[in-house]
Amino acid sequence: MGNGLKAVFTLEYALDIDGNFGLGASSNGLAARQQFVGLSSETFGTVAIGRQYAPGYVASGNNDAFRGPTFAPQSFLTAEAGNTITPNNNARWNNAITYTSPNWGGFTGKAIYAFGERSAGDGSYNNKLTSVSDNGRYGIGFNFTSGPVNADLLYQVRQDVQATTISLAGNNSTLPAAVYAASNFPVNERVALNGVLPGRSNPNGKDINEWYVGGSYDLQVVRLMASYQGQNDKNAANLDNQTWSVGAVIPVMASSNIHLSYAQLMWDQGRNTLGQSLLNGNSDAAAIGWTTQTSKRTTLYATYVWTNNDRNSIAAGPNGGAPLTGARDEQNQTFIAGVNHTF
Repeated sequence: MGNGLKAVFTLEYALDIDGNFGLGASSNGLAARQQFVGLSSETFGTVAIGRQYAPGYVASGNNDAFRGPTFAPQSFLTAEAGNTITPNNNARWNNAITYTSPNWGGFTGKAIYAFGERSAGDGSYNNKLTSVSDNGRYGIGFNFTSGPVNADLLYQVRQDVQATTISLAGNNSTLPAAVYAASNFPVNERVALNGVLPGRSNPNGKDINEWYVGGSYDLQVVRLMASYQGQNDKNAANLDNQTWSVGAVIPVMASSNIHLSYAQLMWDQGRNTLGQSLLNGNSDAAAIGWTTQTSKRTTLYATYVWTNNDRNSIAAGPNGGAPLTGARDEQNQTFIAGVNHTF
């Protein structure tokens, strides 16, 4: 466009090869990853509008031994906990405007705001019952990369969270279905959770705050990485949790790598009005994988994943669809193999 300014756009869709679903369609309906347009300048940075990644999407992948696929421990634990700092759908935000800075000596920053666009029961927006900040989201992230070092620091907020239909696959969900499924609670525990019933979404219009710090260091013979993150839910649901992860990538032979990862999701929900313990347990997951690059564009991979869920945790597992591979108070093992080809 001249003077160093250029137009940018991305249209990114899924392709479900396991059934009769075309480009952008899946068993869960239309599956759009990112859809945005923007203006970019090497001097001033990039401004874009549309459906986009929050800072937590890229940051959590940067410091993961598997780069964030759905079977990686940090990936599926945070996704199934309903967190937005995750390399999954919860970190793809609709109605968003972003600013991404230029690279200043290894430092880059990204800021995002996503409008909630919540309407009243009659479908109207301009009234005293709703606010422009209801279900809005914002975040800011910083990355530093220099030689073998990578570091990420970020903060994300869901504003004035109001009740909507629970759906892990839906970008507008406010509470994770996996957490509030009635099957997560024994019969004698299916009582009001501080006023919130299992299987129902009853947030009370307060914020949910998340933070993340992660880093990696490449020693050539092995690349080491670690991350720690937390969520503070100010609503009645009180879905507070923390997740930490460690990992390593070990080059072997000419074009292969061994990938190692361990992560733990720790719940801190407290007790209900009857004094019963709620989500206060842990979910642990470990994975070991092998990748082999057979050409510049084709990679073979195989991974084994072990998961252990406490009785007072969720039914976490590397298959976040329905049904989950995991179960409360049980261990499970999953084997994954496939081919990655870049066109």
